Amino acid sequence: MPSHIPLASNRSPAAVGLPPSRRKHWLWLIPLAFLAGGAWLGLDSLLVDRRPIVVGILHSLSDANSGFEKSLIDAEVMALEEINRDGGLLGRPIRWVIADGGSDAATFAQQADRLIQENRACVIFGRATNAVRRHIEQLMTAADSLLVSPGIHPGLGESAHIVSTGPLPNQQIVPALEWCRESLAARRFFIVGDDDDWSRCAGAVAADQIESQGNTLAGSVSLPAGDFDVSGAVAAISEARPDVLLCLLQADLAATLARRLREAGLGSAILPMIMFAVGEDDLRRVPRDDLVGNYAASAYFQGIDRATDQGFVQNFKRRYGADRVTSESISSAYYAVYLWAGAVREAGTDNVSRVRSSIRQQSLSAPEGIIAIDPNTFHAWRGLSIGRLRSDGLFDPVWTSRSPIRPMPFPVTRSKAEWMRFLAALPSQRTGRTTPPQAPLSLGRQP
Repeated sequence: MPSHIPLASNRSPAAVGLPPSRRKHWLWLIPLAFLAGGAWLGLDSLLVDRRPIVVGILHSLSDANSGFEKSLIDAEVMALEEINRDGGLLGRPIRWVIADGGSDAATFAQQADRLIQENRACVIFGRATNAVRRHIEQLMTAADSLLVSPGIHPGLGESAHIVSTGPLPNQQIVPALEWCRESLAARRFFIVGDDDDWSRCAGAVAADQIESQGNTLAGSVSLPAGDFDVSGAVAAISEARPDVLLCLLQADLAATLARRLREAGLGSAILPMIMFAVGEDDLRRVPRDDLVGNYAASAYFQGIDRATDQGFVQNFKRRYGADRVTSESISSAYYAVYLWAGAVREAGTDNVSRVRSSIRQQSLSAPEGIIAIDPNTFHAWRGLSIGRLRSDGLFDPVWTSRSPIRPMPFPVTRSKAEWMRFLAALPSQRTGRTTPPQAPLSLGRQP
């Protein structure tokens, strides 16, 4: 007796003894079954969403910041093009719409609203200053949208609807001051900044850190943006005789200050300057000879000796020209797109709520090391390097942090309430900028 008796449903018509005429009728079912299956597969493919995923790119294109911000657009577009060449996201192509924020917070918010409501952008890539955050955070929350912001950031804010991929002051200022103390034997510091939010917030973090280290803040000066008369600053620095100058200025003002300091006998060999807002891309647009030999603190420098960076730099030059260079802001803009794309893939959808949840867990290996989104603050963990400027406009790294540094939008030297009072008291938070020329930078604790 066999151990297994086949079921009738598993046997062919011939095996069960059907007559030939019945067998022919049964055989006709085979092509019909294939046709039905093909029709179902065709219908299923029609039901799959093949519409483009729309993203917004929002930067300043029509004012003094346009050169810097256009480089961020270049980086974001290059990343989006690469993703499309690899098949897009979730089998869908990405389409991007570019808008001009005009370096004005209200304009930025209006353009963001248009990208969300009219263009149906599921994410916006754009640099958000604190002034922009105040105008846009309520909008992004109400629309349940997402802004991914590259470039250095002043901190003093966090939102589940705004992801920042650039470094915060605690990730630049604090380790840089420790390096100055150990490598340059610096004990006396002078801070020179301008009247924007980032400079004032970074200056306050620096002042707190100098005090906590037991060092001396020899003085500080604020230069109104666009005012290239730095004679008062040079006089104050000369009188204070610091060991290191902490420069929070943009590249054009930093170059002017360095030239005047050299003429006053305070070149880089006598008074080293460490810059926090100047990268390789910025130096393409300014005379840089007088800055050579000074230092910069940045999460990324072109020329980091890693294969990942070599590929990134080569691709950027191939796309935009051999004369182009990369920088921290360009790197953070480029990898901001990939962090968002990773969140979309992990979520399995471009639905903003699910992507916001997923992006909190994202990390990737960038040229300078690991970049990871902090799930509590929505700012990025970033490393830091100190580089010395060469005559060709690139930096030689002289020190690099061992691991990524935790983002602290509200540094522990003050309570969150104290930081919020400090932010509210800044001139740019009121009706207009009121900083007098060559005024001391407002760094102290607010009552």
